[in-house]
Amino acid sequence: MSTDSYRRMTNAINKIIVGLQRGGIAFGPMQLLTVKGRRTGQPRTFPIAVNELSGGRYIFQAFPKAAWVANARAADTVTLTRGRKALTARLVEVLVEDRRPLLRQLVATSPASVGKRFATTGLAGAASPDAVAEAADRIAVFRVEPA
Repeated sequence: MSTDSYRRMTNAINKIIVGLQRGGIAFGPMQLLTVKGRRTGQPRTFPIAVNELSGGRYIFQAFPKAAWVANARAADTVTLTRGRKALTARLVEVLVEDRRPLLRQLVATSPASVGKRFATTGLAGAASPDAVAEAADRIAVFRVEPA
């Protein structure tokens, strides 16, 4: 499957996830990330996985040039919604050298599809924990902190 067709499929699935979450149905690590658009100032909502690792909560970029990453970098705060509960948070970008162990742990402790997603989207050269960790300079990682 090409990167473009994978992205189109993911975008279609994301619309379903957003609808379910807005309807109050929460599942897995998925939450809705709402962040102010850096150009329009309008709120933009993206389904995102919030992962608990090493005593913290983290969000990982899964696609190159993901709009939410640029918007999160520009915003002071975001809103994370799970089911009917919303929380205002700050996303603090993790330094590249600190991303490697988090990426390695994420791929090692998650279903194989997680590592495969990084490889399929071209962010990592392979789906292994070491290959994804090696791509830390291309994968944005944010720590979720209270606002």
